[in-house]
Amino acid sequence: MAKVSTDPPTYVDLCQRSAVGKRLPDALYVHVSALTHLDPALQAVEHRARSSTPLANRATLVKFSLDKPQIAYLFYPNFDTEAHPALQHSIQVNLDTLQATERDYSTTDNPPVLHRKETFVAPDYPHYATFAHLTQQQVAMGLLDNSREIGTQLNWERRLAQHGIEIHHHALACPIRGNQKAKPNIQRHRAAISRVTASKPVRLAVEAGLFPPNTTYFDYGCGHGADIEYIHRMGLASSGWDPHFRPDIPHRAADVVNLGYVINVIEDTADRREALINAWGLAQKVLIVAAQVLIDDRTRGVMAYGDGIITSRNTFQKYYEQEELKAYIDQVLGVDAIPIALGIYFVFRDDAQAETFRASRFRSRATAPRIRLKVSKFEEYRDRLQPLMDFYTDRGRLPTVEELGTDTLAPLQDTFGSIKRAFTVVLQATDAGEWDAIADKRRNDLLVYLALSHFGKRPKFKDLSPDLQQDIKALFGNYQQACTAADLMLMSLGRMELIEERCRQSPVGQQRPNSLWVHVSALDQLDPLLRLYEGCASRTIGRPEEATVVKFHVQKPQITYLEFPSFDKEPHPALKTSMVISLRDLHVRYRDYDPDNPPLLHQKDQTLTPDYPDYAKFAKLSQQEQKWGLLDDVKAIFDRRGWEQCLLEHGAELKGHRVVRRKQTD
Repeated sequence: MAKVSTDPPTYVDLCQRSAVGKRLPDALYVHVSALTHLDPALQAVEHRARSSTPLANRATLVKFSLDKPQIAYLFYPNFDTEAHPALQHSIQVNLDTLQATERDYSTTDNPPVLHRKETFVAPDYPHYATFAHLTQQQVAMGLLDNSREIGTQLNWERRLAQHGIEIHHHALACPIRGNQKAKPNIQRHRAAISRVTASKPVRLAVEAGLFPPNTTYFDYGCGHGADIEYIHRMGLASSGWDPHFRPDIPHRAADVVNLGYVINVIEDTADRREALINAWGLAQKVLIVAAQVLIDDRTRGVMAYGDGIITSRNTFQKYYEQEELKAYIDQVLGVDAIPIALGIYFVFRDDAQAETFRASRFRSRATAPRIRLKVSKFEEYRDRLQPLMDFYTDRGRLPTVEELGTDTLAPLQDTFGSIKRAFTVVLQATDAGEWDAIADKRRNDLLVYLALSHFGKRPKFKDLSPDLQQDIKALFGNYQQACTAADLMLMSLGRMELIEERCRQSPVGQQRPNSLWVHVSALDQLDPLLRLYEGCASRTIGRPEEATVVKFHVQKPQITYLEFPSFDKEPHPALKTSMVISLRDLHVRYRDYDPDNPPLLHQKDQTLTPDYPDYAKFAKLSQQEQKWGLLDDVKAIFDRRGWEQCLLEHGAELKGHRVVRRKQTD
């Protein structure tokens, strides 16, 4: 048999360019089912090595070493059935001598284990999708971070234990831990909260426009029924079931189904899973899922039980990490839940509706251009042209014939002949550049939406709603060009120097030494790259409803949400809480501040855009304080005591949003 060349540059290059297999710095790993996808030269090398040992025919993976002339055959008998199979046996073949050596791992206490199994096989492998979905969930929860630390079975088990996770088949599960001798008598119904108004999840759903006329509502685990009454007062059909308070009410399918703070009070994991599946089965359009998210210390005044806690009222509470909650919903229902706020997710039945909702969350504010010239035809038919102007302001493009109702389309066609001719009259009376700016805004909105869709399962063009399809055609030409532009913008996020540059050039926001502070109302006016930067944090955890100001870090990939409850009322609002999200691992840190001496926000007008209510009043205060010299020593006035001392030293005090001279006292 002729010897096959293994000249290092050629051999290594073929391995590194392989379209299949898991490429590491020192080796290429390929599942035996994917060998036929390799370059013919690599296949020849492997075939020659295989001839040296008949046991190679039973191997699971083939390892092509890059730093030495060697191929290894690795045996993982449970590759398909175990999520992270352990190595049982290996055979190393020297490609120069064809000598084979073996090693047995079956008796070791800590064998190597596999991760990311989908990387070893080709996309047409029967279990590829299952493997890939598991990996996606594990990445989201940080289980695969620092991969060198989880290469062996004991270290991997330790990592799972640290995260409080088990793996059953190829699914993540939250285990009931501990060996309680007697199961406590959990009184789930006592966890129900008596409310006089709507719960936060339902209120957010209403604000998001999920309750148009004729919408039906069902509350699965309704407790005392406050949300049912709230929706009923909106004039909509509403009902609900609760195992304690309304056990006789039948389960009914509805457009919107709410599973609010239910799964976190069910101590049995099987019952918890069943409740989620049952609620989803009733939801015809949207399922609202809400659960407690871990913020405070788990052990504060409670005793540990299972994967949650027993409260002083003898009710079970399962506290989720935000990423853990999303992974749990996605895994149980096979969906891509949309985070709305901490512990609150929307799950849409229709993919197109889900994508329309996602895109709407990144739609920036725009106003129609002012009328600059008197054009007789425009003045005469302005009422007919107004719907056209409104549509362009909303979408950044002209409508299609199908998108205009008959009542709007017919008068336009009768008067102008076509939509384009009608808009020509609009352009005569307004500035065309302002309409172009609106189109650019909408183009940037779509870029942010499409870039963030890269992290999940980016929808196919046919799965988008008709209006989104038309937006993309009009603003980008085609879907491929739009996605390419979005991905290029996403790639640039890895350059912190570019993030810092955009922050420093931003006309919106308060400049600080290592950050840019922007009020939440002004986020949509930022450069699209900065909107994407913040979107990478809010896409997974949801932007906290309480957040007032967003802090864009420029030295490290990190976003902080700051809560100033009295932002509008107090001239120097106090910081109550902060939530820091690291974009490297999506780790979330929370902090409460000392209410007696909290940090204060000065020159709050700098975080806003000029169209914010009372902006002029806030800006005038900042000008006064600068003239008084009150803002000269930033470090000294960081907190309330320092600020009060500064006012005292300058003989000043505040009356609302005005600086006045302090009255002299004896």
